Amino acid sequence: MTSTETQPAPPTAPTTAPPPAQPAAGDRRRWYALAIVMTAAFMDLVDVTIVNIAIPSIQRDAGASFSQIQWITAGYALAFAAGLITGGRLGDIHGRKRLFLVGIGGFTLASALCGFAVNPEMLVASRLLQGAMAALMVPQVLSIVHATFPAHERGKVFGLFGAIVGLGAVSGPLLGALLTEWNLFGLEWRPIFLINLPVGVVAFLLGRRFITESRAPRALKLDLVGVALVTLGLLMLLYPLTRGRELGWPLWGQLSMAGALVVFAALVVYERRKGARDGSPLVELSLFRVKSFAAGIAVQTVFGLALGIFFLVWTLYMQTGLGWSPLRAGLTGVPFSIAVSTAAGLSVQKLVPRFGRGVLQAGALVMALGVLLYLAESERYGLGIAPWQMALPLVVMGVGMGLIVAPLTDAVLSEVPREHAGSASGLINTVQQMGNALGLGLVSVVFFGVIDDGLAPAQVGPAFVHAFQHALGWVAAVLGAIFLLMFALPRRPAQHVEGAEPALPVEQEPELVR
Repeated sequence: MTSTETQPAPPTAPTTAPPPAQPAAGDRRRWYALAIVMTAAFMDLVDVTIVNIAIPSIQRDAGASFSQIQWITAGYALAFAAGLITGGRLGDIHGRKRLFLVGIGGFTLASALCGFAVNPEMLVASRLLQGAMAALMVPQVLSIVHATFPAHERGKVFGLFGAIVGLGAVSGPLLGALLTEWNLFGLEWRPIFLINLPVGVVAFLLGRRFITESRAPRALKLDLVGVALVTLGLLMLLYPLTRGRELGWPLWGQLSMAGALVVFAALVVYERRKGARDGSPLVELSLFRVKSFAAGIAVQTVFGLALGIFFLVWTLYMQTGLGWSPLRAGLTGVPFSIAVSTAAGLSVQKLVPRFGRGVLQAGALVMALGVLLYLAESERYGLGIAPWQMALPLVVMGVGMGLIVAPLTDAVLSEVPREHAGSASGLINTVQQMGNALGLGLVSVVFFGVIDDGLAPAQVGPAFVHAFQHALGWVAAVLGAIFLLMFALPRRPAQHVEGAEPALPVEQEPELVR
């Protein structure tokens, strides 16, 4: 399971716009188009988990420093988060098919650059490009589905999308472990990126033929200044956070992190003015007047932070601390992924309609319990711990996470006005990725910060095990904070209240372009 992906809630058509012309019910091209965009979504999901499991191998083979390791993962999340909303709007303006093809073509090219990177700096830069291209590609997936399938077929389609998410969660770590373990053609970790090349090329060629172009007739304008301010603020915060330990926490880094707050304040002022001027800000600030939405954004951000910390330190713990192979580490995570997928389906279909917000809060507590169980097992068995001894805490953690990730979006959106639901949905996904990037940056504090420099080889294992236990304490504390924040969410999402109007993400009705 990845730290950067959750299943988006399916878009619904606004009631004020007439339905567009849809492809004929017997047109098989729409199913080919679905297979193509689902393949692209699967590529994005798997790419993150593949990289996570291969991080120790990349460090050894490429000679990457600890801060570069953080940027290989955090850089992708940062670029993806900064471009998500803009990528969606570019598709609305210039055509979803066109932006999808640009995105998947760029993603494939960036994957090649990652695979052939000659040094860690090139790999970090290529990962940033890969995240930016994913931000162009991923928002078009559900928009193309919306434009291509009539309303009565979308339930089946979104069910397939959920299955793809679950498959990506389970198969990504295993595929990454196998590709790294096999060392194909002596390329070490590089096949985890190069595998995207044939898939991406085929998806690009078939996409040109089978995807129908669509645009939004009333697309919002771009807010490039807003994107620049968000990106600048995050860079000013994350760069000194990841490099600070190595450099002895210099004054410029502390000033940069303080300056990030000034940049975010400038963003708020600018977005307020832009909203008043043309109604198309990057961030719709009026949404934060809705208590449940403001709390939900805080939950998404902090939850992303917890996942960003856990998944990176987990793979370092198993492979560098315990000395396990990538395959052994990948197989150890299978019970966790299965538990997440199973609990996610159960929470949406059975539990949330009956118990509402309590399911999400129970998820936070159950996940925190799993983290504490993992901490206890790690302390008890030390370097001699076996995969089967991790199974129980991982299953408990997976159940807790599954209870949160699937229904959280609906809970956050349930009191948002329908006219702003599309903007709110995009913002939820964006802040979750930003929280993930921030969590990856904090790894330098909560994990590497307790590891001494210049360790002898015999000291590395015990030091990494101790650092993992220290990081788990932080993750448990963050989950406790999430539990408290959830009290501000509505007791029951609006779509589960009798007679209430559902508040799912709304996209402008697409106009098909023949």
